[in-house]
Amino acid sequence: MRWSATRGINKSAVHRKKITVVGAGNVGATAAFLAAQKELADIVMIDVVEGVPQGKALDMFESSPIQGFDAYVHGTQDYADTANSDLVIITAGIARKPGMSRDDLLSINVKIVSEVTRKIVKHSPDCIILVVTNPLDAMVYTALRVSGFAKQRVIGMAGVLDSARMRAFIAEELQVSIENVGACVLGGHGDTMVPLPRYSTMAGIPITELMDAERVEAICERTANGGAEIVSFLKTGSAFYAPGASVVQMAEAIIKDKKRILPCAAFLQGEYGVDGYYLGVPCKLGGGGVEAIIELDLTKKEAAALHQSMLAVKDLVKTIDAFGYF
Repeated sequence: MRWSATRGINKSAVHRKKITVVGAGNVGATAAFLAAQKELADIVMIDVVEGVPQGKALDMFESSPIQGFDAYVHGTQDYADTANSDLVIITAGIARKPGMSRDDLLSINVKIVSEVTRKIVKHSPDCIILVVTNPLDAMVYTALRVSGFAKQRVIGMAGVLDSARMRAFIAEELQVSIENVGACVLGGHGDTMVPLPRYSTMAGIPITELMDAERVEAICERTANGGAEIVSFLKTGSAFYAPGASVVQMAEAIIKDKKRILPCAAFLQGEYGVDGYYLGVPCKLGGGGVEAIIELDLTKKEAAALHQSMLAVKDLVKTIDAFGYF
């Protein structure tokens, strides 16, 4: 008996989805592995460091018989291998070091994201872009400007991660299953994010009715400093398991057209009184990207906090525009 088959990324007549992950560091590799395990698509992982994406991709693929997933994972330095991707996840960039804020990353990472985005657009002009690189709200703005894509197709991963952290802290405090906990976090990804306790619940009950104001405030503060807390422990790196899982949840909503309501960094044009900036807000995420933005009724205090968060993002955008990359 003889068997003839193509090797590598599936080229059958039936279209299989294709996801490219730019950056084979901890976040990118985690996202690639989780996406493959969920069989969302065939995966291409690309990185500038020779051998790293190839080695990690091969290792992941060799785990497929054990993990039981039918998704091919390929590593490369050649953007031609990413052609016709349905979804591109950008994780490339330097990570924070102890004492470094997300804003400190701006001058370096804007160059990286600009270059990556141009190559993505050349080879996958119809893709949806998910940005993970920090400072998030500024980097997703960069990808939008460079790509020229419609705003619905360029989305930032922040709110899913921030809400997940808040959910974990609430479940820990109340000693309940994480499945019973929901959380809502708006605004920029960083110190100015806006956790909303009255929209955060345990089995549908607002947490403001289940714990005192001091405990609620402590959870909100820990949520806002969630990334920095992990950096302080790791010393030489930053979070990657939760960020990787967060962007894959968004990827699944898009690839499977699930119409999930998830907090995403979306480009606002009048929503929440914000015009021309990315901020984390609840979105309907589906095959078209951001298919709707849900506007919550905010108190004066919440609206003021969101405005302050927008001003922080605005300062970053001004700096980027001054670079003259676009």
